[in-house]
Amino acid sequence: QVHLAESGGGSVQAGGSLRLSCVVAEYMYATNYCMAWFRQAPGKEREGVAGRYLGGTITYYGDSVKGRFTISQDNAKKTLYLQMDSLIPEDTAMYYCAANWGPCRSLRSMDRADFAYWGQGTQVTVSS
Repeated sequence: QVHLAESGGGSVQAGGSLRLSCVVAEYMYATNYCMAWFRQAPGKEREGVAGRYLGGTITYYGDSVKGRFTISQDNAKKTLYLQMDSLIPEDTAMYYCAANWGPCRSLRSMDRADFAYWGQGTQVTVSS
């Protein structure tokens, strides 16, 4: 069983920054996971924001966040991060951490159907 716990959300003004954290609590943390950040705004589909295979170096970023968001990991802390800079009101959403055993099916897109484990989410609100 994999448990994911997100934190770091909050309210910021446009142009500000936030760093989201996702702690992986499981029997044995391993780098053989595909992990990703998704977000869902009210009335919209859940979309992949960033993702990576923890055992590799290639990362995926959604077009709307490229150059502004950075995904990273700390294996010692069993934590996945999402550094979000230059935030805009359109980034307002509930952000979710997701994981699935093994390499990512694709690093050109992130599909929620490819992830078996999900956190509860953390709210990010960006005001103009």
